[in-house]
Amino acid sequence: MNTVLLTSAGIVPEIKKDFLSLLPKKPSEVNAVFVVTGAYGMPPETYGGKEPWWLVRDKQTLRDCGITHIEDLDLRGKNKSQLEKILADKDLVFVSGGNTFFLLRYARESGFDKLLPICIKRGALYVGASAGSYLVCPSIEMALWKEPKRDRFGLTDTKGINLAPFLVMAHFVEKYREIIDKAATTKYPIVALTDKQAVLVKGKKIKLLGLSERNFWNGFKEVA
Repeated sequence: MNTVLLTSAGIVPEIKKDFLSLLPKKPSEVNAVFVVTGAYGMPPETYGGKEPWWLVRDKQTLRDCGITHIEDLDLRGKNKSQLEKILADKDLVFVSGGNTFFLLRYARESGFDKLLPICIKRGALYVGASAGSYLVCPSIEMALWKEPKRDRFGLTDTKGINLAPFLVMAHFVEKYREIIDKAATTKYPIVALTDKQAVLVKGKKIKLLGLSERNFWNGFKEVA
């Protein structure tokens, strides 16, 4: 059964218990791969030229959950054969945030976009944070809603990996409601997540996790 957890800001306290319940093994036994690529599509001034702060945060939250076997993975320069070996024994695939277009470009170039569905079908848990959540939606068009002039890194096709049948808008606060209202001409259902929320796709089930505030568009529905 495919299990995909799409978050706005990673494993925050409001969803930690749910995350732990989804792990296929005890945290200390979990082999995790942590995809860092999206962060390096952001301007260096965003993170001060050092390791991006949100990568540090997201890895620390995994360690705080008891997961110690964490392998960093940058998709740049990797090929499908290399990724097959890296993903073969992984129980958790965590993809952190950054520029979604940059992330999707290298997901395609490396073959990660083809291997990820196989890895998830095999039983690995997928967790996305922000751009990592957008990546596995049917489209990444929402990456432009708040920042229409964002660097697209040459991509014109916004088709995502499509492990979830809806679009996610991360980091939702009330000032973005009007932006999403205008963008809701898209054909896809939309769920907007605050940084204290996530949405879980488990097989055909869809459930909002974290704070109970619900911000849905285009007929998005939870499925029990």
